[in-house]
Amino acid sequence: MTSAYLYAAARTPFGRFGGALAEARPDDLAAVALRGVLDKVPDLDPAAIGDVVWGCANQAGEDNRNVGRMAVLLAGLPVTVPASTVNRLCGSSLDAAIIGSRAIESGDADVVVAGGVESMTRAPWVLPKPSKVFPAGDVTAVSTTLGWRFVNERMPPEWTVSLGECNELLGEKFGISRERQDAFAARSHVLAHAAWEDGFYAGLTVPVGELTRDEGIRPGSDPGKLAGLKPSFRPDGTITAGNASPLNDGAAAVLLGSERAADRIGSAPLARVAGRGVSAIEPTMFGFAPVEAAGRALARAGITWADVSAVELNEAFAVQSIACVDAWDIDPDIVNAKGGAIAIGHPLGASGGRILGTLAARLQESGGRYGVAAICIGVGQALAVVLENVA
Repeated sequence: MTSAYLYAAARTPFGRFGGALAEARPDDLAAVALRGVLDKVPDLDPAAIGDVVWGCANQAGEDNRNVGRMAVLLAGLPVTVPASTVNRLCGSSLDAAIIGSRAIESGDADVVVAGGVESMTRAPWVLPKPSKVFPAGDVTAVSTTLGWRFVNERMPPEWTVSLGECNELLGEKFGISRERQDAFAARSHVLAHAAWEDGFYAGLTVPVGELTRDEGIRPGSDPGKLAGLKPSFRPDGTITAGNASPLNDGAAAVLLGSERAADRIGSAPLARVAGRGVSAIEPTMFGFAPVEAAGRALARAGITWADVSAVELNEAFAVQSIACVDAWDIDPDIVNAKGGAIAIGHPLGASGGRILGTLAARLQESGGRYGVAAICIGVGQALAVVLENVA
């Protein structure tokens, strides 16, 4: 089997809920990211793309009916370029990259574009379809922005609590204080702002209209200010709007290929996909699932945490990020050194592609050999990918 390599990455800036990207359809955002990553490799004939694998967590509105294929058509690629859309909730675009890397390793494709999109602003309200015409009772419109909907009555109720309540339970289990969470969140904003100011993200993002930067970063964040926010899920809880990821809109893409595809692509690869891991846990502890997923990815890469110089862990909540870093027993400074989802944003289907592209860029900048991208997934799952710097 051949190896799979990451050649390029691009994403849109991430917009706030109801913010600058509120009028942008998710299929259009997907097309922007897709076009953006291909613009980085102008020598590549788009007709040579063997497949496009796209992630999306919602798929209930304008992102329905295989949004990956819609993005291919809207981006002006040849109609002969195929595409599929996958859904592993928050991990959808990292799952897409994993699927794409396997296709390359097996020889099914030489070039694959993977990525994902989410417009949480434009996620529609939906109604249950009645089993009989003209029901006499009322029906309730359900928001598809985030969380459970149309829950099966056979599902244990303790598994279907809110994501915030799940992480309050996680914080209790590991004794993670509000102070640690607020400090972690403030660091995310400070580092993300510094990375933009230093030009790190300029080469990774493509503007959408007038939006050229991630919209939710607050440069002046500090633990003292965050300490004044009220808990969001329990009166005496520790999770607030300041130490959890917000609702966002955006898209991200990565270009994957075999080693022999370098001539077609017209550039050398940046990183090799060295290991992959997937794990599952009880739904309420989903934030802790990356611990096992990363361990499996490291084992498949044949390395240990001692070999890792950079980690991109999607910050769904500060509490679950801290729990994972503590369990890995690694230097916290190597984690999300350019900020994370608490500051940058977490448009569900796009976040895996974002952290993978950011990880490759960090390895390029530092010269470190190995990095880990990991993401927790609602309902008790996680994914992780190990990249090896080859540039």
